[in-house]
Amino acid sequence: MASGFDLDLQTVEQEIEDAEDGDGHGEGDRRIVLGALDGTTDEREWFEVIDRGNVLVLAIEGELSELAADLAQLVKERGGNLVHFRDFLIVSPANVNVDSSRL
Repeated sequence: MASGFDLDLQTVEQEIEDAEDGDGHGEGDRRIVLGALDGTTDEREWFEVIDRGNVLVLAIEGELSELAADLAQLVKERGGNLVHFRDFLIVSPANVNVDSSRL
C-alpha cells in the first residue's frame, strides 16, 4: 500500500540538527528582553536585540534623553517604536506596535 506523500527523513533529520545547533533565538523565537538603561550597555547591543525582532523593556536609570538618544535614532531609522511608560522605556521593532490607548 503506497502512501499519498513522500517523506524525506534525511532532510527532516538535517533540519532538526540545524535547529539544535542554533542559539535558540532564531526567526520564530521572539522574546521580551528586560534590562536597565543606565549607560553601561552600548546602544548597538540593545539595537541588535530589536533588530532580531525582540521587544525591550528597559528600566530607566538616569536622564532618558541622554541615555536613549543614540538608540532612539537607530530604532526609528528601522521603523521601530519607543514608548516611555512610567520608569520604563519600551522599544519594539517595526512589526510590533505598542498600544497605549488604555493609558
